[in-house]
Amino acid sequence: MIKIIVVTHGDFGAYLIEAAEGIAGAQKEGLKNVSISPKMSLEIINEVISKAVEELGTQEGLIFMTDMPGGTPMNVSLSIAAKIENSAVICGINISMMISAFMNRKNMDLEKLVEKIVNDGKRSICEVKSLLKKQNI
Repeated sequence: MIKIIVVTHGDFGAYLIEAAEGIAGAQKEGLKNVSISPKMSLEIINEVISKAVEELGTQEGLIFMTDMPGGTPMNVSLSIAAKIENSAVICGINISMMISAFMNRKNMDLEKLVEKIVNDGKRSICEVKSLLKKQNI
């Protein structure tokens, strides 16, 4: 099973995991959340994420899911992932991406899972009212 570390500003990741588990079911293993606070130094953030990696292991693959491109969660995760051969960093997570990860991480390899998560996330971003107009609803 592919492991997942969710790294976000504040408690966003914890709430996202909670909501996704409500839909996809509890993730009893292979999942860690790291909440970043402005009070944390880069050294501490690096230590906390590195500890999560160590606790989970990386044999089957590891995905870091972060809240936004260019933010501290992405930057630190990327520097750690650069040293892990079978890993990926996905930015801009939303609940559709999290559900996709939870539902498919046991039966897909890393490359296919990353592609699916990103595609499902992109599909979930839309302005709904205009879709209804196109369908004459």
